[in-house]
Amino acid sequence: MSQSTQPSNVRTLMQDFSLEMTGKDVEALREAAPAIPAGTRINVTFLGNEDLDMRVTAAKAVKELGFIPVPHISARRLRSEDELKEFLQALADVDAVKHVFAVGGDPAEPMGPYGSSLEMLQSGIFPDFGVEDVSIAGYPEGHPDISDEILARELNGKVDLLKEQNLSGVILTQFGFDTDPVAKWLNELAAQNIAIPVRIGVPGPAGIKRLLGYAKRFGVASSAGIVKKYGFSLTNLMGSAGPDKFLRNLAEEASTSNYQGTVGVHFYTFGGMAKTAEWAQDFTNKL
Repeated sequence: MSQSTQPSNVRTLMQDFSLEMTGKDVEALREAAPAIPAGTRINVTFLGNEDLDMRVTAAKAVKELGFIPVPHISARRLRSEDELKEFLQALADVDAVKHVFAVGGDPAEPMGPYGSSLEMLQSGIFPDFGVEDVSIAGYPEGHPDISDEILARELNGKVDLLKEQNLSGVILTQFGFDTDPVAKWLNELAAQNIAIPVRIGVPGPAGIKRLLGYAKRFGVASSAGIVKKYGFSLTNLMGSAGPDKFLRNLAEEASTSNYQGTVGVHFYTFGGMAKTAEWAQDFTNKL
């Protein structure tokens, strides 16, 4: 840790961290639960190989274990407005609809009426089913298929729309290995007078080879210089790495940025939920 990085800054960053799971990870969540603080946000992904029942069952399990479910709703994967309403109603039925993550999704062509998360939010449907808080995506390193100009315009549009609909919001970012783009991006948000809470995506502890594989798949920069900043060596791909160094650097960047909103972290649990939760617990205890 550099001398300028105070443990209190790192503790602030780690306070109320969130985690990610898929619809298939219910048993993994039960295993990890003892190491996860009560009231932690757990995001439930919206994958193409999972169905409504699987997603709702996972969100229900999150709620029953004493955590806050944040189900993902993938705009481009929805085949109709009725499908969106059906999902929201199913979540409402298990008391898991208050927080959601509205995301565009992977398909190159929309499967239904929504080409983006902004279009889905413009439907005005969310508040009708009890949604109160909407997470939206942020891309500090840009997006491989979307220009920075469009990303900025869409983000501003979503922030304004949430305000119009009396919904609170969170910006949740893609994961990365480099804090420099994050710091630059936070200052850009500040210049646009955006100040809603931000959660920076961080890969949880995992095998280095797996981390680099995910980075390549999602278009995240993973040059030798960047992974060195993250704290591991490319010459030892069989090793495992936790984001200690990244988080300390991020805490320093966040504490000195112009951003007026709160900055926290969201763990992508590539190495497993229990491993990530136990690592976070151990890391926080050492601060």
